[in-house]
Amino acid sequence: MFAIARSEFRQIVRNRAVLITTLIIPLASSAYFIFNRDMFENFDGNGYLGAILVFTIGVFSLYSGMVTILAARRQNLFLKRLRSAAAGDPALLVGLVTPISLISLLQVMLVLGVFAAVTTTPESLALLMLAIGATFAMALALGMATAGLTSSPEQAQVTTLPISLGLIAVAVWVAITGTEDLTVLKRLVPGGSATELIANAWDGGAPLADSLILLVPTLSWVIVSIALAARMFRWEPRR
Repeated sequence: MFAIARSEFRQIVRNRAVLITTLIIPLASSAYFIFNRDMFENFDGNGYLGAILVFTIGVFSLYSGMVTILAARRQNLFLKRLRSAAAGDPALLVGLVTPISLISLLQVMLVLGVFAAVTTTPESLALLMLAIGATFAMALALGMATAGLTSSPEQAQVTTLPISLGLIAVAVWVAITGTEDLTVLKRLVPGGSATELIANAWDGGAPLADSLILLVPTLSWVIVSIALAARMFRWEPRR
């Protein structure tokens, strides 16, 4: 597993297209949001902008990058060759997604560190880390499911678009309108409860039990996505 992760990290570093997708775009977008944070002064606290930053990294770096990587490895038959190794499928997949997951985690720590330095620090760091972990788990699971429908890295630009735009749109929707209206709907759609949880962790003010309940919809989407991935994911190119 560790050998696969090291090899995958070298592949990412050498691939300019993946580097642009996983590093330049999310960091540039995050920098824009942070330096133009006055545009979002109508948000109820800094937590909602923090949630948008988390989703920017989670969508453009982790989700889209993962789909592109898995599609490329399938196309060049690397996935097929991996299955001849002694490791089982779960270990192989963990090795493949570990580098992009660590890169995304480092990015979100850097971006939120800068954001905290220029605004306010989060009220509950532990709850924030839990919220980021759940959000990233959802992005990974959705990426695995989407990769099953993606035949090539070029096609990944199309197949990832609906979920990418959908997750960002939900985060922005909840950030702008809050959760006083259409509360149940906003918490059930992918990304809605995670956005609220990140905002609660950053700004405080909500009881811990009420915040922890917000993990349930996000983790439910993780389970649904894993079930879809188990049916759709392919180790060999589609014919």
